[in-house]
Amino acid sequence: MHMSNLRNKWLIYAITGLVVFGFGISLTGEAIIMKMLQPESLGWVAYGTLALIVVNSGLCLFGQGVIYRVKMEMN
Repeated sequence: MHMSNLRNKWLIYAITGLVVFGFGISLTGEAIIMKMLQPESLGWVAYGTLALIVVNSGLCLFGQGVIYRVKMEMN
């Protein structure tokens, strides 16, 4: 793979992963607040599940960015 192509992929995946991860953490906080304010309502369960999906997606994207960075360093 061409070096600039690897660099672009690294930047896109790493930055996107960090943004998505941060958003997932924010959603987690919102789910916690919802549970504290309305524990009888189960809306927080769906919100928390969505937060878990978003956090894990952010970690996966960031991990892929790390893979591209290692490939870039090996060239």
